[in-house]
Amino acid sequence: MKVVVWVTEGTWQAAVDAVRDLPSAELTLLHVIDVNTVQAVAGARAGLLGRGLSYDVAGAAEQVLTEGQTALLDAAEARLGRPARKVARQGRIEREVIAACADAGLLVLARDGDHTRLGPHSIGHHARFVIDHAPCRVLLIWPDEPPDLSTVPPPPPHR
Repeated sequence: MKVVVWVTEGTWQAAVDAVRDLPSAELTLLHVIDVNTVQAVAGARAGLLGRGLSYDVAGAAEQVLTEGQTALLDAAEARLGRPARKVARQGRIEREVIAACADAGLLVLARDGDHTRLGPHSIGHHARFVIDHAPCRVLLIWPDEPPDLSTVPPPPPHR
């Protein structure tokens, strides 16, 4: 079975740990750089220092982000302890993740929102879209210990 592990900066260790012991799974480690991040970095620099810069700010920002992406995927493979296919993409995060899962049997991702209580806020916007639109089964994990059941809000008053 092909398993895609969505590696993100804040939760990658837990996602990798969740698949480490899967026997005979074909593992793909996936990281996506948001294309808006590259543009935001370049735009912020131009806004602060002026537009007459002598070098390509967007290219420099993209290079730094790409180097970080490569380092993150390498660290995830090292933590996994076995070779895995590494896929580095750029674009709209949620769209790139579901496209990478086109022929996968399972997508593994970690919650990326509020980790202090149970509920929908424990899942960020990109992850919510991916969960709702993934073309395969999805394994959603907590990146740390799940909150206690006492964090579930009370039911709404009955009218």
